[in-house]
Amino acid sequence: MSTRAASKRQVTQRSAFALLTAAAVIVVIPVLVIFIEIIINGAGAIGWDFLSQQPSQAGKAGGILPAIVGTFYLMLGTIIVALPLGVMAGIYLTEYARENWFTRSINLAIVNLAGVPSIVYGLFGLGIFVLLFHFGMSLLSASLTLACQALAMTVTTSREAILAVPREYRDGSLAIGVTKWQTIRHVVLPQALPGIITGAVLAMSRAAGETAPILVVGAAFLLPGLPQSPFDQFMALPYHLYTVAAHVPGMPKSTIWGVALVLLVVVLSFNVTATIIRLRTRRRRLNA
Repeated sequence: MSTRAASKRQVTQRSAFALLTAAAVIVVIPVLVIFIEIIINGAGAIGWDFLSQQPSQAGKAGGILPAIVGTFYLMLGTIIVALPLGVMAGIYLTEYARENWFTRSINLAIVNLAGVPSIVYGLFGLGIFVLLFHFGMSLLSASLTLACQALAMTVTTSREAILAVPREYRDGSLAIGVTKWQTIRHVVLPQALPGIITGAVLAMSRAAGETAPILVVGAAFLLPGLPQSPFDQFMALPYHLYTVAAHVPGMPKSTIWGVALVLLVVVLSFNVTATIIRLRTRRRRLNA
């Protein structure tokens, strides 16, 4: 009987392993196909002129330098606003807030914010930052709008990263007379840093690929130069890709694929950089 039970467990284990492997392959294969398709079709358009020149002839000629620079400005502005607010909110919810109707309402609001369509954030940014605060159609309005969208992700990931820090770390620090804020600053946050970085990168990656919110708060298709201040309009890769693919007749396919490839590389470069930072931080923490 025990032999049959052991054999049955082995069959069940192998079946579960096979199903999980098949599910992983099903998820990975379409992603690889998309990457390969973009690389094959877009690599021919990539060159120094394409990456360093201004667009001309409605994007059919020239390069995409303003769109690349505008995307980096947009991601930088988003993370400058969203990361401090998200981390501070995560600290408050995990370390200071009591379990009551108020904190439950905050948690429910955070969950709901993550599901709000991006165009709704764009209309919110138009009404608040463009019209009410008079920031105009600008890089600042777009960054603040995307920061509002990214807050749900940064708060959630920061909170989960802080909660993952063992309680013993806090108790040991408090036992030697260290204040609660010093414990959070010097013990909890360094331990939670890899998770916080992950959330920040996910927020930046999403900001880099958004089109609908920036469409109504400051993105432009063609501009004579780079933005000189936060109150200037800007170009961005996702909006540029949308426009050349859908609204410019006779646009060369290689240009469309080239813009998509550059956008993909920009997002992946941030992900890879964050992964390296996270691994080094974790390794340094383990060796300490």
